[in-house]
Formats: sequence, C-alpha cells, structure tokens
Amino acid sequence: MRLRTQLTAALLVASPLAHAQSSVILYGRLDAGVQYLNHVSNGNGGTANSWSAEGGDWGTSMLGLKGNEDLGGGLNAIFTLETGLQVMNGTTSGGRLFSRRAFVGLKSDEWGTLQAGRNLFIDSDGVWEFDPMVQQAFSSASLVRGRNWQQTSNNIEYHSPVFAGFDVQGQYAFGNQPNGFNNGAAGEFGRSDGIMLSYHSTLFDVRGIYDELRDNNGQFTNIFTSSREFFVGANVHFDSIKIQGAYTHYAAPDTPDGLADSANYYWLGATYNVNTAWALTAAGFYVDVGDGGGDALHDPSGHATMYTLGTTYNLTKRTFLYGTVAYVDNSKQANFSLLANPREGTSSTSPLQGESQTGAYVGIMHQF
Repeated sequence: MRLRTQLTAALLVASPLAHAQSSVILYGRLDAGVQYLNHVSNGNGGTANSWSAEGGDWGTSMLGLKGNEDLGGGLNAIFTLETGLQVMNGTTSGGRLFSRRAFVGLKSDEWGTLQAGRNLFIDSDGVWEFDPMVQQAFSSASLVRGRNWQQTSNNIEYHSPVFAGFDVQGQYAFGNQPNGFNNGAAGEFGRSDGIMLSYHSTLFDVRGIYDELRDNNGQFTNIFTSSREFFVGANVHFDSIKIQGAYTHYAAPDTPDGLADSANYYWLGATYNVNTAWALTAAGFYVDVGDGGGDALHDPSGHATMYTLGTTYNLTKRTFLYGTVAYVDNSKQANFSLLANPREGTSSTSPLQGESQTGAYVGIMHQF
C-alpha cells in the first residue's frame, strides 16, 4: 500500500514534466519619492501648496505572476495576474486583488495570442510607448484626466504575430449586464472595444488606435471618461536621441446639450541618452477642448499647455533614481492639473480656473 502511494505521488509530480515544460515568474517594481504641487484648489475659493510622500510618480508600483506552459507545436498556454500597489500605505489599487491584469490565454508562434480576462484598456497598452514621459505622473495622461491609462474587465483580446514589422491588436470588453448590451456594472465601464495597428523598425515606429470607452449606461457622455478616441503616434530613433510625437481626437456624442463634446490633443518630446546611465527628457503637451460649457464633471471649451523636464540615473540594471519638474498653463476657463485626476472633488489637485500650476517630484524605482 505504501509503495502504491509513493508511485502515485511520483507520477503526479512527473506527469506535467512528461507532457509540457512550464514556468511561473514572480515580477514587480516599487516606486517611492516626494512630490510638490502649487496652486491646488482648497475648495473654498483659494489655493494651497502641497508637499507629499508619493508612490508611483515615475511608474505604478506593481506585483505580478506570469506563467507559460509549452503545449508543443509552437503553442503555449499563458496567464498573468498583476496588481497595482501603493508602497506608502501598503494597499492595492482600487481595492482589487488583481487590479491591472488577470487573464489566461493561448499563444502561438504562427497564429498570435488570444487571451481573456481583465487587462489594460487598449489605449493604455498602446499610448505609453509614444509618450516621452512614459506615462509618469506628469505625462500624456495629465491633460486628458487619465483617459489613456484605464483598465477594463471582461476582455477578449487578440494580438497578431509580426509580419514585415507590422502587427495588429484588437480588444473587446463585454458589459456583462442583462439590462442592456452596452451597459456595465455600477462603477465599471460599459461595453468597450478598440483596434491598434503598429509598425516597428530600427529607424522609426508608427501606431494608430481607434477605441470606444463607454460609461456604465453604455454611452459616450464625457470626452475624458467615456468617449471615442482616434490616436496616431510616431517615434524616430537616432544614435542617442529619440523623438516622439502624437495626435489624439476625442469625441463624446452623448454628452448633454450645451457641454463640450470633443477635444484635440498633441504632444512632442525628445529623450537624450547622455551615457548608458543618465538620460534627459523634455516634452510639451497641448489640449484644446471644443466649443461648449462645463460643469463639475465636464471640462468647458478651453486649452492648456504643459511643459515637462525629467531625468533618470541608473544605479544598476534594476534600480534608478528619477526627477521631474513641470508647468501647466491654463486658458481662462481651463483648470487642468499636472496630475491626471478629476476636474473637481476631494481627489482633485486642479488649480482654480485660468490658474497655472508648477510641480516636481524625485524618487527611486526598483524592479525585480
């Protein structure tokens, strides 16, 4: 009996090795530092300066697991579980166990990758590569109030192999509600989707994205929270310099009458690698909101320009120091902050309408 038990245990351990080669990787990164902002509205008609210890200014702190099982014939089973972290208080993003990614799928060398679960929304997955500030706290997300760094649940996603430098990615997120095909659960997005076409070469990269991000009522009611997006971006590579630029158009046709329902967004920047350890980045971002009024949730017609200057210094291959300074100049009716957050409310760091804002942060990032 004891021999039979030992043989059974040995077979259970050995059988996965006999059929497939598997691997599971623990990975993550931790970011912490100090941040300064001026002209933060205090809710009583005045402003104040803000000094704070912050995690995630250069990039979201995260912890993840990813796995791969070789099924043979160039086919692999894959999974990823990844959550955002706030190192200053030890919490996870949004109270979810896996806030950023939780998906399983199949990956084929010949046919591409198909996966299902929670994931970064397609523009979040695609825009950062063309952002000179790589979607830091002061970055391409700032002047669109975080529209381009969301996550969505109930995703089905396909990513093609690369053909002659080209690849295509498509994503479809179900609303999962019985009361309306486009609707979503309370506090979630409704049915959302997008497609992305990319070209990469040693000299330049080009990407185009069209996506639709609906609110939980299945509508496009706010240019910066639930809208259609058209994006095109390009990178040009030189020996030690990379130049990056992009244009985005947002449209929210279901916006209530009288409120602004479109915006155009542009940026241009460059990164100079002084040496293998030290890099400098400078960029300018400009948003122009179309005709229409505003309220607590909707930005009115107006424009804003943000200028950023950042640097990183590699201590090792896994650890670097960073620092960024930025300034945003708002038109008379605009109140965009350097941070990507709501127009008004307790979580907003917006200045008063027409007021500028200056900010800076320094910190350390460790990756593992």
